[in-house]
Amino acid sequence: MSTLSALFAISIFPGGLFLLSSGLLYEWGNRKLLALLQNRVGPRWFQPLADTIKLLAKEEVIPTGTNKFLFIGLPMVALAGGLTAALYVPLAGLAPSASFDGDLIMVFYLLSLLTLCMGLAGTNTVSRFSLIGATRTLTQVFSYEAPFLLALLGVAAAAGSWQISNITAYSGQHWLILTQPLGFLVALIGLMGKLEMPPFDAPEAHTEIVAGALTEYSGRGLAFFHLGKAIELVIGLTLIAAFFLGGLSNPLWFLIKTLALLFIMVVLQALLARLRIDQTVGLWWRYGVLLVLVQWLLMVLL
Repeated sequence: MSTLSALFAISIFPGGLFLLSSGLLYEWGNRKLLALLQNRVGPRWFQPLADTIKLLAKEEVIPTGTNKFLFIGLPMVALAGGLTAALYVPLAGLAPSASFDGDLIMVFYLLSLLTLCMGLAGTNTVSRFSLIGATRTLTQVFSYEAPFLLALLGVAAAAGSWQISNITAYSGQHWLILTQPLGFLVALIGLMGKLEMPPFDAPEAHTEIVAGALTEYSGRGLAFFHLGKAIELVIGLTLIAAFFLGGLSNPLWFLIKTLALLFIMVVLQALLARLRIDQTVGLWWRYGVLLVLVQWLLMVLL
């Protein structure tokens, strides 16, 4: 990859502006669909963008007793991790800008940066709400990261490759949701856990601990964390659609399949009440891993 093409990939497409705008649009879709299911009007299409611009224009207040370097740097690292992961994912149904053998593992850990940075951000402040939120965030990460990874690795094992482009090409000829339905279910619910969507929103329960680990954040830092979540939503939906739903051959199929997955996630958010952190860790760690292991056993036998 030449220097100019690398800069274009990072700043314009598939990273940068395209990914940021896509993340905001998918965030609006999530909020709008959820509002309709709850008999509300919901936000207008530009509301996530307006919220982001408002936060970027606000003053970033740094609380006393915090490490200033970490307080400012952690949101940047979280956002950079999502933007970098997008280079190896078939966004918009097009081939990734970069690819190498084993990039699936790297993308998985880049997506985990957001959660780890949020946990560290909460422990870096003296607020009790931030500390409780950070504890819940880092506790919940153990309940969904392993099942989510095992579900994706099941597809990689079927394709015989750890390279996302090769897995997508294999999935284009096989709808793996038919042969690995348990893996699909675990991956979809695991993505909701990674994004702390209801019913897995105990780490940022607004009625209990204000905003959880991000309670002390405002301005640019809060905007970067929100953008990181929006980006991770798009990348997660893209991976699940590409792996389980017959690949992504063009932008039209990309929209259809990712929006269908988003609709399923919204329905689950509307139907299920918030789980306590002990319920999330106990139930999902126990049954999520069990479902994936059953899926792996079926793969070995059949």
